[in-house]
Amino acid sequence: MKRGWMDVGVVAGLALLLAVSSAGAASRKDSIDRLAAKYTELKQFNGALLVADEKGIILKKGYGQANFEWQIPVTPDTKFRIGSVTKQFTAVLILKLVEEGKVGLEDPITKHLPDYRKDTGARITVTHLLNHTSGIPSYTSRPDFGEKVSRNPYKVADFVKQFASGDLEFEPGSKYEYNNSGYFLLGAIIEKVTGKTYAQVLRERIFEPLGMKNTGYDVSETLLAKRASGYERNPDGFVNAAYLDMGLPYAAGSMYSTVEDLYLWDRALHGDKVLPAALKQKMFTPGLGDYGFGWNLEPTQLDDGKTKVATTSHGGGINGFSAFLMRVPEKKEVVIVLSNVGRGVRARSLAAGVLSVLHGVTPQTPLKPIGEVVWESLSKGTATDAITQYKAVKAKKPTEYFFGAGELNSVGYRLMQGGRLPEAIEIFKFNVELFPQDGNVHDSLGEAYLAHGDKVQAVTSYRRSLELDPTNTNAEKVLKQLEQPAAK
Repeated sequence: MKRGWMDVGVVAGLALLLAVSSAGAASRKDSIDRLAAKYTELKQFNGALLVADEKGIILKKGYGQANFEWQIPVTPDTKFRIGSVTKQFTAVLILKLVEEGKVGLEDPITKHLPDYRKDTGARITVTHLLNHTSGIPSYTSRPDFGEKVSRNPYKVADFVKQFASGDLEFEPGSKYEYNNSGYFLLGAIIEKVTGKTYAQVLRERIFEPLGMKNTGYDVSETLLAKRASGYERNPDGFVNAAYLDMGLPYAAGSMYSTVEDLYLWDRALHGDKVLPAALKQKMFTPGLGDYGFGWNLEPTQLDDGKTKVATTSHGGGINGFSAFLMRVPEKKEVVIVLSNVGRGVRARSLAAGVLSVLHGVTPQTPLKPIGEVVWESLSKGTATDAITQYKAVKAKKPTEYFFGAGELNSVGYRLMQGGRLPEAIEIFKFNVELFPQDGNVHDSLGEAYLAHGDKVQAVTSYRRSLELDPTNTNAEKVLKQLEQPAAK
């Protein structure tokens, strides 16, 4: 009897190949799952994770609690605030208006916002807003933003006038500096050009066409099914996040979504359904700081410390939530990390570890946070005791704990919140000794000195911070206030 076009040997070989391939996929899934579970165990992740390649979803799973008080578990359809991941959606809306001839990338913003101050607005283009090169001060960099501004509702026009119209910090187009004010202004332009609210334009032009039924503009008052509660991680555990009026993040960070909906978004970006090829290319062309329009375009280094992969990515951090979306367009790989814990979660590190697994690199195992050890020591003794404990752990267990600069910084701010300023200063001083080239730790020490009334030491710390990090606009502003001549 004649055989068909494929003989038995070939069929057997193909079956073996498929079995090996399937086993490899299962192995990757298990490795990613173990990695995410370890991050969760160490309180460095709590949320939902979706990982996919060109063949489809590899893993889609929830880790930890959507609500700690009621012990409600996270599921893949849990809704999270995604913070600055919103910016890529704002950029797409602007580019859609460009496609329709209603907005030009080189238009000055005063063309669309005629009430904006002419002396600066006439020099700032839509492109400057999209790629963070406008020079406008970012409203979230204001020292009083969290305490005096973040809880209050504002109309868009009022907020623009009061908080997004400051004197320029540099000539537009000359420098990259991440800026929420720029994207707030883009939202105002979208509303002015369309005659509709930013939320309505998002829904009509992106969410509904792509079937993103679990994504929207977050409003605190709305009863939203399966919305995660937001938390922060302090050295002594989780706490509820501070309230934020969601009108303030606006077009810079107001959205909520799920890992499943963001997967739909990722797949749509591979074709021309979202934008025509020419405009999509503009969005993904790096400018200063390797930033495009709503996307970071620098390569990602894998956990072997040497391999780099071409990625498009963006993070999002907002009260009680953090997010990270990482794509490898060439291979149609995507890693989506959404967490309902803001400060204290390592979403970017988890994403890099997952990407490492996809590329055959062993991921770095997350480490225990040394901040918790220091805080526990402070609860029983002095700052000196805590520093001694830190040194002992680092000497005996250097590979078990994470000793990043942010660990002691978190402890220092926790002490400041509790009114323990002298101890906070000691912790910050020790952190400066450990990380003398880190501008942020000098800034934190300066803040503690200032709170303690020691202006001379505060000036010294802020100056050093600015030397190490010339982009630190907070230090620059504080120094101007501290060093201005006293009024006669």
